[in-house]
Amino acid sequence: MDKGRTIIGVASEGLKPAGLIAAGAVVLFAIGFSVAGIFFLAGSVAVLLFFRDPERKTQARPGDIFSPADGRVVAVGPVAEERYLKGPAMRISVFMSIFNVHINRIPLPGRVLEVKHLPGGFRMAHLDEASLQNERTEILMEDPSGRRALMVQVAGLVARRIICRLVSGERVETGRRFGLICFGSRVDLYLPPETASAVNVGDRVRAGLSVVGRLESNG
Repeated sequence: MDKGRTIIGVASEGLKPAGLIAAGAVVLFAIGFSVAGIFFLAGSVAVLLFFRDPERKTQARPGDIFSPADGRVVAVGPVAEERYLKGPAMRISVFMSIFNVHINRIPLPGRVLEVKHLPGGFRMAHLDEASLQNERTEILMEDPSGRRALMVQVAGLVARRIICRLVSGERVETGRRFGLICFGSRVDLYLPPETASAVNVGDRVRAGLSVVGRLESNG
């Protein structure tokens, strides 16, 4: 089941702030402050655009790993991931600017093993140290063949709210919405070390549509 809470193409979390700003615009127009009202109205539209949530159909083949976020690839390569994977891993990181769609989607099918939210700072999300120092939500997953992967939603300089609707134990499908990060952020994937990367630093990717890596079947 897709856990995206979308209304008329907008994530539900964006409707309240957009509505409040629009209400302020109405009040300003009513009392004759037309210029200020126009600015408020433009602000309401900007919020709706930020929380936009287009429909997407993921065409997944066995072994495909999709981008969990829209944005620019800022890191690709082998690392040591000792917190959950306890060894070498392939890391692929995607930075989302405020202009990107911010809906996050599941990168590979399987089961959620653990979800943990950790407090932290709010450094610029494209910096490498943000992965471990910023506020974040860590999601440990296991694919149908038993291989584990870690996905981390990382807050950024402006981002102050991470939304993750996943719970431990649930099964997930590739491309399903599971959350978002408000106003600029980053998502890190830590994949099995044998993952073949399909992207390079600087590539533009879209959640649920762009293949970022591939795992060969164990069978």
